[in-house]
Amino acid sequence: MTDNYAARDLATIAHPYANLATLPDQGPVVMERGDGVYVYDSAGKPYLEGMSGLWCASLGFSNAELVEAAREQMARLPFNHLFAGRSHDPAIALAEKLKDMAPIPVSRVFFCNSGSEANDTQIKLVWYMNNALGRPNKKKIISRQRAYHGVTIASASLTGLPGNHADFDLPIAGILHTACPHHYRYALEGESEEDFATRLANELEEMILREGPDTVAAFIAEPVMGAGGVIVPPAGYFEKIQAVLDRHDVYMIADEVICGFGRLGEMFGSQALGMRPVSMSLAKALSAAYMPISAVLIPERMYQAMVDESRKNGAFYHGFTYSGHPVAAAVALKTIEIYERDDIVGHVRKVAPLFQQRLREFTEHPLVGEARGMGLMGALELVADRATKTAFPAKAGVGAMFTRYAAEEGLIARSLGDSMALCPPLIITESEIDLLFARLAIALDRTTVWVNSTLK
Repeated sequence: MTDNYAARDLATIAHPYANLATLPDQGPVVMERGDGVYVYDSAGKPYLEGMSGLWCASLGFSNAELVEAAREQMARLPFNHLFAGRSHDPAIALAEKLKDMAPIPVSRVFFCNSGSEANDTQIKLVWYMNNALGRPNKKKIISRQRAYHGVTIASASLTGLPGNHADFDLPIAGILHTACPHHYRYALEGESEEDFATRLANELEEMILREGPDTVAAFIAEPVMGAGGVIVPPAGYFEKIQAVLDRHDVYMIADEVICGFGRLGEMFGSQALGMRPVSMSLAKALSAAYMPISAVLIPERMYQAMVDESRKNGAFYHGFTYSGHPVAAAVALKTIEIYERDDIVGHVRKVAPLFQQRLREFTEHPLVGEARGMGLMGALELVADRATKTAFPAKAGVGAMFTRYAAEEGLIARSLGDSMALCPPLIITESEIDLLFARLAIALDRTTVWVNSTLK
């Protein structure tokens, strides 16, 4: 049963984020094992995993300590839940640790299984809190165009990408989207980063006033946008946005699903970008992706509202079977221990300058409109015309061709439209960064030849 993986896959699996109409022609790529920053397919070919899987495998693909933490916990208590007051040591210890290390005041920690579930829970808790506080109309949530916050009905509504809404009947009512803070794409002619940030803050305030401040509950943001194209906000952006939120009693939620746990050179992305959120969503690197787990960090005001509603309704009627799963919690605890013991944040600070330098060496490449990034996260935006910033037609498939060539060269990158994203494991070394960009350069040059021969 181990032969002919492709046929077996195509006969049984519905793949997320794949073109299901063309996948049978291309076939799946089946991965069999991992080692450090590399993964190996079923033919034995190694790939430098330039995306940490999906922004998540922060400690690479062969950390024996995480494997052993899972094994030990599975042998001792493979499952228990947190419903109706039941608990277990890994969840308690992890909640304590997250409260202790969070850059914001935290009353309680609510565990989920994914970033989507965490952000979905954020919406429910904001609504729940405002009902408890006697503010039943203060329910609207403002997200941003090109944001990515998940794929459940509610979190996909927060997501500001058209493909996540088309034919899913999304977004749901009460979810709004303000402008994307991408200076290269959306600034006016001659508009500085600071002026652009000021304009976006003014547009946000106009939206709040238009909707009515008594109807707007929260604003959610990634410190650096991930799936929207690795968008680093302009200078002063979050400071100006926060001033607007403060004026209108609008609660800021930080989606730290990608940026949390060292990605930007601070333990949390909010610290790197000067954000002052009231609550945070954590996932992905929380367990280095070795087990599914996420968390919502709840402020005291919200928790007291939850207590009041429990008194009124008889219980807090929200939760998941696997909330705080003991094996996932044990792996997350070990992950955080490794981050702190091995100074992973310090390592990111050491190697990120080289990563960003090598990324920006492509700024003058004839196919690159912008090279952007922060910490160990970056993107190259491919354009048809550098002078006018004209994008390639979506149907041309330039991004897909680049990722195909990159894979052939042994590099996994991800095309977000025509933005080529990179987000390598935090343990990557300087020599591996050089190798990553050497392979990327070959793939980019091959893409250029293909563009010139096919599209021009």
